[in-house]
Amino acid sequence: MMTTPVMLAVVTLVSSGLVRFFWKFAAVNEAYGPSFMLVQGLGFCIVFLGAHFTQSHQFELSSRLTTVALLGGMLGGVGVLALYLAFSLGGQGSILLPIAALSILVSVPLSFIVFHEPVTATKLLGLGFGVTSIIFLSR
Repeated sequence: MMTTPVMLAVVTLVSSGLVRFFWKFAAVNEAYGPSFMLVQGLGFCIVFLGAHFTQSHQFELSSRLTTVALLGGMLGGVGVLALYLAFSLGGQGSILLPIAALSILVSVPLSFIVFHEPVTATKLLGLGFGVTSIIFLSR
């Protein structure tokens, strides 16, 4: 039986996969990347504003978390723009998307280090299988 966090992760898997496909679609159709990303960013804002107002929670964010959020947004923007440019230069989604998915090699070890999540043989094996599958997909 799937837990709620796992079900939400599956929603993320599907929606993120579609978003990345849309980047390829826009590049193939010769959309100007920054314009496409700005409109897409507005879509993100609509979802987040809707979530914020339906939860009836006051806006609050410490200065530390504001800095982390801004840095994350800028790094995300750089990553999105870089992948979009790779698509617009003729890169194949079947190669570029698996390479981009190797971002787990950054986030998972950071979760182990920063949040002291347990490192188990099963997790390391799963990470290895994930990386191996991505390598095979990008060939």
